[in-house]
Amino acid sequence: MSSSTTAPTTPARQQRRAALRDPGYQAFLILRTGFTVAPILFGLDKFANLLTDWPHYLAPWINDIVPGTAQQAMYAVGGVEIVAGVVVALAPRFGGWLVAGWLAGIIVNLLTIPGYYDVALRDFGLLLGAVALARLAERYRAR
Repeated sequence: MSSSTTAPTTPARQQRRAALRDPGYQAFLILRTGFTVAPILFGLDKFANLLTDWPHYLAPWINDIVPGTAQQAMYAVGGVEIVAGVVVALAPRFGGWLVAGWLAGIIVNLLTIPGYYDVALRDFGLLLGAVALARLAERYRAR
């Protein structure tokens, strides 16, 4: 005698399943995950310089006005990026705008360094993704 039992499907479970089938909600989850993980990893790398030599990405005019060395400035940048990633995880409606603003600052910095225009353009694409995250977070916010 074989019997299979399944857990009863509750309305809350049905709503979660329906939400996970919604392409807009899927896009929101993808962006939220990406804009949580990437800033945290890039922020951590500012302390290790494993991916690149980050101080080279600091415009000389900014290096001249911030206290300390370019590497010390990158430590501060890394801290901000880690915080931004955590904010996206906890409050994506605000975090998306925070990351977009941060990326706007990075773009201004990169546009003042000859030879980094391609990276600035890439970061503009990321800025658009962060704005899309903020807008989707408004749509899918927990009620």
